[in-house]
Amino acid sequence: MAQVGTSEKVGQVRYTYRLRVSSAARALLAAEWGRCRWVWNECVAKSRAVHLHNRASGERATCGPAQLDRMLTGARARTPWLREGSSVPQQQVIRDFGRSRAKAHKDIAERLPVGRRAGMPTWKTRREALATLNYTRRGFRLKSGRLHLAGGIVLNVVWSRELPDEPSSVRVYQDSLGHWYCSFVVPAQVQPLPTTGRVLGVDWGVRETATTTSDAHDLPHPAHGGNAREKLTRYDRMMARRRPKKGTSASRGYRTAKRLRAKAHKKVARQRADTGRKWAKKVVRDHDAVAVEDFRPRFLARSTMARKAADAAIGATKAALIEMGRKHGRDIRLVHPAYTTMDCAQCGARAKHALPLGERTHTCTACGTVSPRDKNSARVMLVRAGLNPAGADGGRPPGALLQEAA
Repeated sequence: MAQVGTSEKVGQVRYTYRLRVSSAARALLAAEWGRCRWVWNECVAKSRAVHLHNRASGERATCGPAQLDRMLTGARARTPWLREGSSVPQQQVIRDFGRSRAKAHKDIAERLPVGRRAGMPTWKTRREALATLNYTRRGFRLKSGRLHLAGGIVLNVVWSRELPDEPSSVRVYQDSLGHWYCSFVVPAQVQPLPTTGRVLGVDWGVRETATTTSDAHDLPHPAHGGNAREKLTRYDRMMARRRPKKGTSASRGYRTAKRLRAKAHKKVARQRADTGRKWAKKVVRDHDAVAVEDFRPRFLARSTMARKAADAAIGATKAALIEMGRKHGRDIRLVHPAYTTMDCAQCGARAKHALPLGERTHTCTACGTVSPRDKNSARVMLVRAGLNPAGADGGRPPGALLQEAA
């Protein structure tokens, strides 16, 4: 059982804002991204060359950030085009490449299955790769509500909310629809809420995204993707009819259909995120401590419930709850999900056989308690987290022995 509460370090958070980019600024950003993309591709080529050399000669040559920094310094001295851009985002590209390559080597060393490994860094093509520029504190400044980047790039920020502190870095990026955003990294600040004396257990599911010990805080399946399926299907057919032949450029109709489809997917993603954040804020506001099933729904992607599970966005909702609890200083406890559907929340007895998914009622053979399966699991979360379930609906009576987490 892991615990996320006020005892942890506060850390950092990101504040993201929309950018209004002029045509001149857009051209400068595109040129800057072209230089950063070139640096990334040079890092990929250097890494592959070192790997082939090591295999052929049996040596142990390295391709770390120090070697890549020297490569960038030499390239900027020889190439005026590269020297026209700021060195800050180019150096950050090398840092990002190093982290990506180190993660791939770590997964290989740990012998993770191929499907779970982070692949080695690959080429960033001009048509496919989306622009991403990272600036440290010496590469940007905020003046008169505008974002000034190194290289004379000035951007208008849509300030939907104020920054709580001075940012330490900023990421300027473009999404699949061509919209520009900036994401500031600032120190996280705890905003405490008044105590309520209440606790809550949360069990994740597919029929209902979250079943809790309080009926008022259950999160029904929003079905945002299902509601937009007809529109998405229509755009898929439009793209299929206008798909260009291999080796030919796409028509205007195909590009229009592709943009409409991306716009619809973006709307669904925002609806899911909005639903998860609002539910998490309600839960955190009304409870001092929350016991959450530490559920990783990756296996559902290989089941018949893959589409509905993806539409439920369990992982994003769980992350929103943990982040909201950290922000407001609440006690969020992650509970291992093993045997939570087999244990009785009333007496702690464990069933001899696992319940099939079609069986939605939990009947305890020891004490005879009958309750909905997900409600019983939510109460088991409270017991395993060591929280007092006296204020929870149908919780275990005070004084009952607690069962160890499986």
